[in-house]
Amino acid sequence: MVVRAPKRLTFYGERVTPLSEYVSRRDRWQQEQELLQRKFIRIGNWRLVVGIVAAVLAWLAFGSGLISSWYLVVAVAVFIGLVFWHSRVIRARTLAERALRYYDHALARLHDEWAGKGSAGDNLRDAGHIYAEDLDVFGRGSLFELISTARTSAGEQALAAWLLAPAARETVLERQEAVRELSPRLDFREDMALLGEDIRSQVNAVALANWGSAPVIAFSPFLRLAAPPLALAGLATLIAFFAHALPIFPFAAILACDFLVLYTIRKRVAHVAAAVEIPGQDLLLLSLLLERLEREQFESRLLRRLRSDLDVAGMPASVRIGRLKRWIEWLDSGDHLLLRILRPVVMWQEQAAMAVEAWRRESGPHIGRWIRAVAEFEALSSLATLAFERPDWNFPALLESEEACFDARMLRHPLLPMAKCVPNDVEAGDGVRLLLVSGSNMSGKSTLLRSVGLNAVLAWAGAPVSAGALRISSLQVAASMRVVDSLQDNRSRFFTEITRIRQIVELTRVSPPVLFLLDELLSGTNSHDRAIGAAGIARALVQAGAIGLITTHDLALANMEQDLSGGVKNVHFEDQIANGEIHFDYKLRPGVVTRSNALELMRIVGLDV
Repeated sequence: MVVRAPKRLTFYGERVTPLSEYVSRRDRWQQEQELLQRKFIRIGNWRLVVGIVAAVLAWLAFGSGLISSWYLVVAVAVFIGLVFWHSRVIRARTLAERALRYYDHALARLHDEWAGKGSAGDNLRDAGHIYAEDLDVFGRGSLFELISTARTSAGEQALAAWLLAPAARETVLERQEAVRELSPRLDFREDMALLGEDIRSQVNAVALANWGSAPVIAFSPFLRLAAPPLALAGLATLIAFFAHALPIFPFAAILACDFLVLYTIRKRVAHVAAAVEIPGQDLLLLSLLLERLEREQFESRLLRRLRSDLDVAGMPASVRIGRLKRWIEWLDSGDHLLLRILRPVVMWQEQAAMAVEAWRRESGPHIGRWIRAVAEFEALSSLATLAFERPDWNFPALLESEEACFDARMLRHPLLPMAKCVPNDVEAGDGVRLLLVSGSNMSGKSTLLRSVGLNAVLAWAGAPVSAGALRISSLQVAASMRVVDSLQDNRSRFFTEITRIRQIVELTRVSPPVLFLLDELLSGTNSHDRAIGAAGIARALVQAGAIGLITTHDLALANMEQDLSGGVKNVHFEDQIANGEIHFDYKLRPGVVTRSNALELMRIVGLDV
């Protein structure tokens, strides 16, 4: 059970802000840490004093014989008690320090200083994904780093999977319900964050599941039943021999049987001991999370279903793992000198190995289910933390219509600070299949595309979105924004871009409809070819039922609205230049931009043009 700092209850009917709640909790943990630090120093001083007193008493008792040795026994007992007390204070202080780091990171998210301080998910990146690299889903300052609070690799993988592919509408609605329920449960999320040591890099979900489902190493049922009586008989005859109650022959006969058993199963026991070492440690760490989850009661369908996955035949997973823990401790303690001497008699490790395999036969196949349940809990908890920390965000309305729709009011970029982010209304669908976004350099075109894409990703992951309101149908996001050439693959920037566009066009042939985001379409070729190619690509995507946005600062592409005969709407960003400085308001306006700032920018940086 987690030792927690004293807390007041949080009533979410009151006006409690995330900032005030986090500051209050951090302050309480800070006070707890300072109190424990003072206690740590005080007990350390007491240990020193008692140690000195014990040394003096030892000299007086054994050196001069002036006092009874019982005084020394009392001093040693006090010293041992102080050692145990000191260790408890150290554990509590370590917990408080972890809590301070946890709330420091949480406050950094609230202050928009979180980039580079969390898990960026670099190991989860896929350069070939249809939108992840373009939209900053992973990496420093990414969507994943903002959201993820998972402590296991399985939890990180579950969250990443939700961000990389849209889920079915019913699944997302269940996630929304679960996130709403988890959002105000700060005590629960705090416990999950502080349990045990830092286990993110330690728990290997794949290795655990593979160990649990691997073929069981067979031991004779008769042998497992016979081993305890045989061990007891061996100990009894050995004690009787030293007590001169029996001759050596009964013990020797039993010992001979023991050696026969040991020789017969020696390879299987060694295999069990080697195979259980790492999975056993991981399971013990995972059991802390499981035990805390089992103590929580839930109302939403998804959370109740996940909670039920932790029980097998009416027995909680943590209890089952607790039994395994005892057998692993038996197995490890076989290296003790005394047990090494008695091992042939009591068959200590052999009995433990047989018990571990019996446990794996009964409970091993369920390990994968437990890990998946914990992973989903962690992913949902990450989204719940996001919902709590971003009260201005809202859950989207998920439309059942098969017609593609993205209708956002006050849409913002989820990775930009709220104070610096200018909201815009964006509507695609219902007659407008394509928004052609023009504007000068640095005016906000690419940011708009990422705002649309990231919020669509959040919507179909089950998270709230950075918008006043969002109506969205089932959509598959696809982007071509961060296109670069590759010397290793012998690919130019233009070839890389058209390859990605071909993937997007092919994606329109399967459901759900595509939401395409194309930044500076075909900018790697001449204006004539670009105009023809861009119109052809846009026509193919729109006719296939897709909706999307294309940005350009080439005003020749603005004529696409007439070329495609409807379904296209021109919108633009503007800038103002005054006293040699460029000012942007980042407000989306209807129509085509009427001016360019490229020459002015070159002059501002000192180029003579």
